[in-house]
Amino acid sequence: MIRFLVKRWIPDFQNTGNPQVRERYGVLGGTLGIFCNTVLFVLKLIAGIFTGSIAVLSDAFNNLSDMGASVVSVLGAKMGGRNADEDHPYGHGRAEYIAALIVAFLILFVGQELFLNAIRKMVNPSPVSVSPLALALLAVSLLGKLWMWRYNRYLGRAIGSEVLLAAARDSLNDILATGAVLASALLSPIAPFPLDGIMGLLVSCLILWSGYKIAKDTIHQLLGHRPTEELEAEILRRVTECDKVLGIHDLMVHDYGPGRIIASVHAEVPSSLNLVECHSLIDAIEKKILAELNVDIVIHMDPVT
Repeated sequence: MIRFLVKRWIPDFQNTGNPQVRERYGVLGGTLGIFCNTVLFVLKLIAGIFTGSIAVLSDAFNNLSDMGASVVSVLGAKMGGRNADEDHPYGHGRAEYIAALIVAFLILFVGQELFLNAIRKMVNPSPVSVSPLALALLAVSLLGKLWMWRYNRYLGRAIGSEVLLAAARDSLNDILATGAVLASALLSPIAPFPLDGIMGLLVSCLILWSGYKIAKDTIHQLLGHRPTEELEAEILRRVTECDKVLGIHDLMVHDYGPGRIIASVHAEVPSSLNLVECHSLIDAIEKKILAELNVDIVIHMDPVT
């Protein structure tokens, strides 16, 4: 299904290094999120009203916050896809990281509100009723979140988007949360303790943990994290596979957003090598790394004897 939508709505969908293509991926993922989360919110709200369950209502408003997060992800994708300008010579790619951070804050806000409501429900428990309609709505929402996890993970991996991957992780947490809520709706009427409030508490803690993890990872990127060992190894391998390069040092990698990585490295070359020939070799390596890794690299020549 998601592959069909990608092919149908994203021209040149395989060219994921193109900022415009990345933007369309992000907009597609966010638009699907807005639609799906709105539908799930309505379904769970109806189920929560029928059952009188704080856990179900907590899960419903969690989906409402996810809908708001999807709106933010669409705006982040649109801003991140803008071309470089005089004030932002390296583009606007970090707007995606800012969008992911806003998503994290929304998740944390909803989580703490649901946490407080669950505490109140445990202190003053009220009866929970179970109806086939409410259970059916919860089961449908569980399947809906499963699909959302799959498509967010697929789109996020396709373009390396932290916003979409954060949405995928959040959808996975929602699957676990809705499963717990479904169990609560079934067992609360016969449980000798306030199971509904306890399940609501667990759901809220899961939401808070998810928001914390997303915020931590995003702040890590905004502050300028070290590149992955895999990326470092791939850059170094491509530089040193040229037999004229005797050694390398001072590799620096700067992340200006997904698909906007700029790097520099010093390459040691024989001092006896013709300057024009050496420049041609280095230029070829730079173009190879850009084409294969989508990393815009500058290689400094260090003549050695």
